[in-house]
Amino acid sequence: MLRMALSLFLLCFLWIVKAEETSVLHLQFSKVLDHHHGSVRLRWGVDHDKEIIVFELQVKTTGWIGFGLSPDGELEESDIVIGGVHPDKSIYFSDRHMEDEWPPEEDENQNYELLSLTQNETTTTMVFRRALRTCDPNDQDITNDTMRVISLYGLDDSLTYEEEHKFMKSIFLLQIIPLTETPSTYFTYEIKLNNFLIPVTDTTYACTFIPMPSVSEKHHIFLYDPLLDPNSADMIHHILVYACGNNTNVTSEVGECYGSDPTFTQCSQVIFGWAVGGSAFHLPKDVGIPLGTSLDPYYVRLEIHFSNFDAKEGVHDSSGMTIFYTPQLREHDAGIIQFGVFTFPMHFIPPGAENFKSYGLCKTDKFHEVNGWPVENMKVVAYLLHSHLTARGIKVIHYRNGTQIGILAQDDKYDFRLQESRHHRYTMDLNVGDEVVVECTASTMDRDSVTFGGPSTLNEMCLAFLFLYPRNNISTCWSYTDLPYVTDILGQEHTTDIMEAVMNLNYVEWDNETIRLAEKASKEAVQTVIVQNRRGTRSTQPGLIPDFNPPMPHQCDNTSFVLSDGSSPEKTEVDSPMDANDS
Repeated sequence: MLRMALSLFLLCFLWIVKAEETSVLHLQFSKVLDHHHGSVRLRWGVDHDKEIIVFELQVKTTGWIGFGLSPDGELEESDIVIGGVHPDKSIYFSDRHMEDEWPPEEDENQNYELLSLTQNETTTTMVFRRALRTCDPNDQDITNDTMRVISLYGLDDSLTYEEEHKFMKSIFLLQIIPLTETPSTYFTYEIKLNNFLIPVTDTTYACTFIPMPSVSEKHHIFLYDPLLDPNSADMIHHILVYACGNNTNVTSEVGECYGSDPTFTQCSQVIFGWAVGGSAFHLPKDVGIPLGTSLDPYYVRLEIHFSNFDAKEGVHDSSGMTIFYTPQLREHDAGIIQFGVFTFPMHFIPPGAENFKSYGLCKTDKFHEVNGWPVENMKVVAYLLHSHLTARGIKVIHYRNGTQIGILAQDDKYDFRLQESRHHRYTMDLNVGDEVVVECTASTMDRDSVTFGGPSTLNEMCLAFLFLYPRNNISTCWSYTDLPYVTDILGQEHTTDIMEAVMNLNYVEWDNETIRLAEKASKEAVQTVIVQNRRGTRSTQPGLIPDFNPPMPHQCDNTSFVLSDGSSPEKTEVDSPMDANDS
């Protein structure tokens, strides 16, 4: 018995040592890449300190399998690795890149390292790793952007390619899992619609008011989870929950959020939200959204944006959010502030633009005044970037005393289908007096008329929601450009009326030159900066968009490996994936 116990101890000790030596191999995340069949699964883990990422690709085939990173979701210019097991059990594995025709060419530098390659009667599994940034121009850098991940496979080892065996999924690979903690005591509460009939119109913003849980002492919300009705999940663009002042005129009816009834435009401070592609959001273990104090809302406004472009009839919805809250308090009270471009037609994007930049400015020096009491300097812990179909990239740039000091959030490969809340690895300081610029890059190469800011999916938005502590009363800090100045630059009839300037944009002869002039004038024009609190009190002031200096790129790693063709390396031990990420 003692010998068995000692053996188990030594086994556990050796396992711990091995785990410490190969911590980079802990595959914390997983996705099904062929959503309808579940035959292609990817697991991965990241060592952020060493800047190394490890992948495990598992495909139900006994032929070759491939993994790729694409600039745009297509095979052309993709960075690809291909591997497989021959009938004689020997293996092959190589780092490649796709040019004009299949098959992809082998790279001169082999920057992917094979860790194991195995096959049974039905499935091939390949484990490999690489540096986040190699020095090979044929490789795609793995960055804090949304990556287009490609998987592909064949039915034998001949490298024959069939389009039906190729899949693409947008994935944020450099995910951060914060230190979270599930309290021993917690409660759940649903904030949702009740069998709402979705109108047969392209865009509906449905709003109603929901009471928050009644508690006798302060609690913290530590997790919220989207509650998506399976009947209408594919029609839901976003869900937002706004805190209402305790003198708000509420109703249990459901109405159009931004229609003629002003009742449904009340309440402006987002306390949590979800957008297409997102999932449950866990707050770090020392941070919670407060509930039950005199500063917290008795009611919230639930807003759900439905897109019914297929004109489906008779679809009912009971979607919303499930919140998890606890009396076991955390150290910090969290809140959200919305930054970006004022959502109105003063925000515009010309047709035929390849990379048109729009800018929204926040000047925080009015925060004390609008908040109603002094605002403490803030710590940013997470972010959610939000835009629509033309968006290609969003940056949140941080300035202090007129000097650019960092980037609070960024996704240069934004995908409308993957709008998720993302954690920072470390908290980021945001002080009162700082300036924040949200820069959105859009492509309208497939449009022949001006795209204006607005609520529809076919309109545009340029927004960033920053999760921060300590919470305050500020709901929004955004801006709009001096549009009459822009239309003057574009040679249109002079006007001082904003809506006339909006109409004038439709008469511009758009070409590369006028697009360039419009972007330059929009950035140079005076911005009207609006700071607003949850009660709707606001302050405006003028401001100018500062220049942006791109940060120095991270150093690349030019390590290369011998092209694999022979026996498989010893099988590498890896952790099991987190089921919550397997989707």
